[in-house]
Formats: sequence, structure tokens, C-alpha cells
Amino acid sequence: MFSWDDSPDLNITPLVDVMLVLMAILMITAPTITYQEQINLPQGSKTVKVTKPKTLTIRMDKNKKIYLKNDTYTLDTFADDFVNQSAKIDKDSEIYIRADELLQYKNVMYLLKSVKAAGFEKVSLITE
Repeated sequence: MFSWDDSPDLNITPLVDVMLVLMAILMITAPTITYQEQINLPQGSKTVKVTKPKTLTIRMDKNKKIYLKNDTYTLDTFADDFVNQSAKIDKDSEIYIRADELLQYKNVMYLLKSVKAAGFEKVSLITE
């Protein structure tokens, strides 16, 4: 027999379990959804052209021979010869110096100083 004085108990545990599973599925799949929107990009001007900076590599072997393009110089005369050659080279060029690891530190620094004295600011030593 049913009496109006009894208060029914609600069992919400299965509802909470189902909602937690649905929330976990949503959290896993939401980051993988990609939205594709149609975007019309404006046309750029083709008058400006990006130019690659000019580079020049100077190599010095363990016998203090310096190689610049196809020319060979000695360490003693390199400073004067490079000043003469640098008149044909753009001063904004990047200069890379490759020197043998058996060379003395002062010889490599002399080479670096000679290049900087000719007016080049972008000078780098290449290492491996």
C-alpha cells in the first residue's frame, strides 16, 4: 500500500556516471576538431622582392694559406690584398671565416681583424 507520508529517494548515481563519461569524451575529442573558415587573402604587391644577402667565405688551412673565391693568399700579405679586393665587394655582405683547428688563435684573430678593418661588419667564424 502507498502512503503519502513516505519520501521517495532518488538514485542519481547512474546519471552522474553517464555525465562524467560524456564529459571525458568531449574533453578528448574537442582539441582534435579543426575549424575551416573560408578566408579571402588580399593580393600583395609584387614590386618588393626579398633579396638574399650576399655571402663570402674565406678559408684558411693549417699552412696559413688563405683562400678567397679562386684566389690564394698568404697570411703576411692578406690584409693589403683583401683591402684591394674589397672594393669590388658590397660592404653589407656577410663574411664567413673557416679556419683549421690546428691554427694558432692569433692567426685567426689577425684574419678576423683584417676583414673588419676593410669595413665589413657582418663577420662570423664557422665552427662544426
